[in-house]
Amino acid sequence: MSVASSADVVGSTFAATQQELERAMLAPLAARSYPAHREREEADCALRTPFQRDRDRIVHCKAFRRLMHKTQVFVAPQGDHYRTRLTHTLEVTAISRTVARALRLNEDLTEAIGLGHDLGHPPFAHIGEEVLDACLKERFGGGFGFHHNEHSLRVVDCIERSGAGLNLCEQVRDGIVGHSSRAPLPATLEGRIVRVMDRVAYINHDIDDALRAGVLDERELPAEPIAVLGSSGTHRIDALVHDMVEHSQAAGDIVQGAETEAAMLALRAFMFERVYLGPAVVAERARIEGVLRALFAHYTTHPELVGLLQEPHHYPDSELAQAVTDYLAGMTDRFCIAAYTELEVPRAFAR
Repeated sequence: MSVASSADVVGSTFAATQQELERAMLAPLAARSYPAHREREEADCALRTPFQRDRDRIVHCKAFRRLMHKTQVFVAPQGDHYRTRLTHTLEVTAISRTVARALRLNEDLTEAIGLGHDLGHPPFAHIGEEVLDACLKERFGGGFGFHHNEHSLRVVDCIERSGAGLNLCEQVRDGIVGHSSRAPLPATLEGRIVRVMDRVAYINHDIDDALRAGVLDERELPAEPIAVLGSSGTHRIDALVHDMVEHSQAAGDIVQGAETEAAMLALRAFMFERVYLGPAVVAERARIEGVLRALFAHYTTHPELVGLLQEPHHYPDSELAQAVTDYLAGMTDRFCIAAYTELEVPRAFAR
């Protein structure tokens, strides 16, 4: 989109008008849209704030489109109504924007972070992340590993646009890498919203998917947190959002009430025991691990096949590890399975 010309009445005043609106409407601690802090300077868009522009870059990138074919929780991926990594991303973003609006924070920044936070997730959800992390440590040593939040930042910085990256604003990048609980808190309140709402969304929609798949029975849900938060996903999310808005408004930070946070963490612990690490997922884990380990071994032995390292000779560990990681983490579930089938299954049997 071109920079405004002198004939563009709206475009020529958009940035100034937007800044005036933000001064009047946003809370004092909200992130401001201007000036844009990017690694590479560029002219602002005439009809979008810098954070809106980042949102559009994320939505139009290839990694975002691939999220529709990446598993959220590996319970029954063939069903039409189970969440994917894409629908999870959209749910997190919608809930986060609700919180941001209620607190008069920057919705555009919140939306951009929400849409970009899981771009680096590998195939097969958290099982894929754990297996890839283990493979890297075993093959290259303890200085190597894989965390999807860090890889999400690498996707937007170094992989998209044929290696040029999306040149996102610093606040968006900070929120993407900081959305995981293993990372330091994001610098902005908007980033902190996404960090909590990511957990709120996945706990509740994963309960819904587990019930639909028959992995859980509603009567098995722990009574105390359900009594605090509500008997349905809708009620629980509504309770968690209201709780966060009220406590955050009073604290001047993004916080939860003690009782509500404890109930949410109890539900999360239950989900890890019964679903994420439960029998239904464990039954698939060995197969998923076999697929990823076979591909990892194959590509580290034949690095010329990943499309980034062109000649089959010895590469430094850092270069080889990064190339294989980028290739495997970028795969969708179905592409990963197809690559494994091509590698391991005789052609006559794969037809």
